[in-house]
Amino acid sequence: MFTGLVEEVGTVARLEGSARGAKLTIRCKTVLEGTRVGDSIATNGVCLTVTGRTADTFTADVMAESLRRSGLGALRPGAPVNLERAMPADGRFGGHIVSGHIDGTGTVRALEPEGDAAVWVTVAAGPGVLRYIVEKGSIAIDGISLTVAYVDETCFKVSIIPHTGAETTLLGRKPGDTVNLECDVVAKYVEKLMEPAKPQEAGGITLDFLAENGF
Repeated sequence: MFTGLVEEVGTVARLEGSARGAKLTIRCKTVLEGTRVGDSIATNGVCLTVTGRTADTFTADVMAESLRRSGLGALRPGAPVNLERAMPADGRFGGHIVSGHIDGTGTVRALEPEGDAAVWVTVAAGPGVLRYIVEKGSIAIDGISLTVAYVDETCFKVSIIPHTGAETTLLGRKPGDTVNLECDVVAKYVEKLMEPAKPQEAGGITLDFLAENGF
């Protein structure tokens, strides 16, 4: 599990493979501290398992499903990426619950400065993602934990403070760029639990069963 607080901006060293799977190598420093093969690192919000490492890189396999759901397949050598190690059990929970399992992608529509303090970022997304986004709720954009300030049927907006802008890749994006989106997992669980139970899930009791047994 992650918190959406980016620890470091790394750089893509290599991306080898195809739509059926790829091997991604990232050049970095901070997130390598204490990291071993088998550990998880969120890369632009996608949870990846470290399969190899050197003094200044880690390598991870990217499955076809991750390539379909995210923008990792479009990365090129030299591209900056947001990195975060999995949260330790005794760590501070400064962001929100981020699983690293991308729900889909969005498209940057606009970046609009507001005075000297913030930049408004507008992201367009499809209805399958927007249904889980609520005003003042949480959203992870490229692995960055952010608060939603506005949402409608076609897009949502977040306000980026100078610190977040300086420590992540988001303000380096431009209109038309693709970003990875992960919605608040709580919303998805609530939706699932609100669905009516199917007959077999309710112990096999149906109207026919009741009639056959004198009810």
